[in-house]
Amino acid sequence: MSKTSRETGRPGRVLGLDLGDARIGVAVSDPDRRLAIPVGTVHVGQPPGELKAIAALVGEHEVTQVVVGHPLAMSGGSGARASQAEAFAGALRGILSVPVAMQDERLSTVEAERSLREAGVRGRDRRAVVDRTAAAVILQAWLDAHAGD
Repeated sequence: MSKTSRETGRPGRVLGLDLGDARIGVAVSDPDRRLAIPVGTVHVGQPPGELKAIAALVGEHEVTQVVVGHPLAMSGGSGARASQAEAFAGALRGILSVPVAMQDERLSTVEAERSLREAGVRGRDRRAVVDRTAAAVILQAWLDAHAGD
């Protein structure tokens, strides 16, 4: 893996994840942590397959931080899906050598659907990219909240 951000003097890329039942949307930031870019999906199968795939993406993109979408209820409370996301983040912490953070993802999929619809992406094509777009929405929210850190 590349040098840490302290050694290079720059923050390094952040990987954002939108957890779903069938797919995990994946986005990555630029090295200066200004912009989130959708990069693809990881298909959900039997663990630890997803964890290994994400670890490979961390290495491939020289990631220095991972952000997992935290699906809180609109009230801000935690439900079953939030607990699953917390467990997944914990599993990632156990295998990765980079920090793993959680980011509130309320309405991220709704926002991703809206932006794709506004861009003219229709039906089946939209369903194919909504997960990675939602990951970019989650990651961009984290980047914006941590700008200047």
